[in-house]
Amino acid sequence: MSDFFQALSQVLRDEQVRVQEPMSRHTTFRAGGPADYYVEPETREELAAVLDLCRQRSMPSYILGNGSNLLVGDKGYRGVMVAMGKSWAEAEAEGCRIRAGAGFLLSAASRLAFKESLAGMEFAFGIPGTVGGAVVMNAGAYGSELCDVLGQVTVLTPEGQIQRLSSKELEMGYRTSCVCSRGLVVLEAEFVLTHGEQEDIRQRMEELTEKRKARQPLEYPSAGSTFKRPSGHFAGKLIEEAGLRGFSVGDAQVSEKHCGFVINRGTAAASEILTVCREVQKRVLEYSGVELDLEVKLVGEF
Repeated sequence: MSDFFQALSQVLRDEQVRVQEPMSRHTTFRAGGPADYYVEPETREELAAVLDLCRQRSMPSYILGNGSNLLVGDKGYRGVMVAMGKSWAEAEAEGCRIRAGAGFLLSAASRLAFKESLAGMEFAFGIPGTVGGAVVMNAGAYGSELCDVLGQVTVLTPEGQIQRLSSKELEMGYRTSCVCSRGLVVLEAEFVLTHGEQEDIRQRMEELTEKRKARQPLEYPSAGSTFKRPSGHFAGKLIEEAGLRGFSVGDAQVSEKHCGFVINRGTAAASEILTVCREVQKRVLEYSGVELDLEVKLVGEF
């Protein structure tokens, strides 16, 4: 038993710590090698203790939500995956506000808003990530972004302090915020919505759901939109124009339904998915002169 495992066992119960945990079980790509340590802290105190231990031991750590915007290398992650799971997945509505824990699914927050006849979160219904992950990347779809409805966010600072910050203080932009660069951990988010007609909200949610079903390869594991939208262009269109529809390496493939998605058709390795992504970037740049940036985060050793 390693010294670090013993140290983890001082702050967490045995069932909260796993060793050599395959990350293919915890990412929507269904690919990726093992994390050295996979932990599930249940309280703010446990979370702070784990992160403090990692800092003391110079052990890399990564905050994991639903794994919906993440590609972990086949050789795994040399560090601690800190999962914000069931203990962080509570939510409540009060007036025009919804408060949701970092582990609460964004789509579930959208359903709660509908139940309470609150409008503004319809766009989030089909987004597979958690509230915490959505805050980190300012998730959005169909012309709306999280910052449009975000009131304040409760975070844990690197010093172990609890702070409440506005979306402006988090410097939220297109698929970005300062959460990671400042070493913050999202604990809870509050959404400020407006009262609406439940039938209108339902119709909008159904409309967007049908659009997703028609245009996105939801039947295959993926990380959603693989590339960020370049200024003045659409990534999927550029990829199609470069002749890459259906391009594949092993079971990793540019979706034939929507070229902006790289999918796992079965048993794709993370390295194969990354190879497809890199080839797409290379050939789109050669064809159009436009540089595509990955929206998916790369973690671990490939």
